[in-house]
Amino acid sequence: MSVAPPKILLALSLAAITAALGGCTTYKPAPKAFNEATIQPYTLDSGDRLRITVFDQQSLTNTYTVDQAGYIAFPLIGQVPARGRTLQQLSGQIAQKLQQGYLRDPDVTIDVDRYRSIFIMGEVGQPGQYAYVPGMTVQNAIAVAGGFSSRANQSMVDVTRKINGQVLTGRINISGPIIAGDTIYVRERLF
Repeated sequence: MSVAPPKILLALSLAAITAALGGCTTYKPAPKAFNEATIQPYTLDSGDRLRITVFDQQSLTNTYTVDQAGYIAFPLIGQVPARGRTLQQLSGQIAQKLQQGYLRDPDVTIDVDRYRSIFIMGEVGQPGQYAYVPGMTVQNAIAVAGGFSSRANQSMVDVTRKINGQVLTGRINISGPIIAGDTIYVRERLF
């Protein structure tokens, strides 16, 4: 039986390592818009619960949920599109519709009563759906989900986020901020 020369063995070993590590680079760093979404004003989407107050109008002041289609059902004016709007934009829109034959000068304020959930998958203690808290980081979210499993990659995670109607996935550091509606996937480490 003949033994291959050391140079050939070295070349084959390097080729095997390069092929194995090549699969690790399929994710590019998060795009610029992905990171900018964390510092933009909060935009509404399905699952957000809002506390809408119309000054001096107790019958209109209530809690409303953004439905699956992205609307809230508001008394007198019906379905109001909320998806993709900021709180200020939605309050202006409701005030404008209330002025059209219902109230003279409505003063509408909106606060988020409950943010839409975040989802945590992969190598964590208890994967699932969790409540979002403003200012939350990936590390905070993983702590809520029971911490890392023994096989988890504890430095980077994949986050899937909806930005301007597009669903984007990016790999970010665990100290990175998240926003409501994000899905966090903790990968298994290689070694």
